[in-house]
Amino acid sequence: MSDQIYQTDLLRLAGAAYGHGRLPQPGGSATLDNPMCGDRVTFDVTVDAEGRVQEIAQTTRACVLCQASSSIIAARAPGHTAAELAAVDTAVANMLKSGDAAPQGDWQELAVFAPVQETRSRHICVRLPFETVIAAMADAQAKGASQA
Repeated sequence: MSDQIYQTDLLRLAGAAYGHGRLPQPGGSATLDNPMCGDRVTFDVTVDAEGRVQEIAQTTRACVLCQASSSIIAARAPGHTAAELAAVDTAVANMLKSGDAAPQGDWQELAVFAPVQETRSRHICVRLPFETVIAAMADAQAKGASQA
C-alpha cells in the first residue's frame, strides 16, 4: 500500500510546499484538524470583489498526503471562487470513493491521489485542505460583508 500511495510525484508536491507561510493581512483564515491522526491545516486568503482568491498561504503540520494536497491548492486556487474549489473537492471525493476520473485542467495533479482510493481512512488527509481553504474563504466573505 505505501509504495502505491507515496510515489515520487506525491513526495515532490509535498516537498514543494507551495504557499507555505502566513499572509501578513489575510482577508480570511481557517484552521482545521483531523483528530484521528493529528493533521492540522491553516489557510489564509484574500479574495477580490467577485469572491476569487487573490492571495493564499498555508501552514500544514500533517502527513505527506495532506501536505501535498495543501501545496496543490496553494498553487492552483488563485483566481478561483469557493464554489469552484468546492466542485474540485467533490470531484476528488468521487475519485477517492468511486474511482471516478481525477479533475482535469488546472487540477490534473490531483490524479496523484488516485492510489489513496484503497485506503478509506486516508481520504480525509487529501480532503482536509479543501475544507480548510473553503472555510477561509467563507471567513473572508463574512468579514467583507460585515465591513460593507
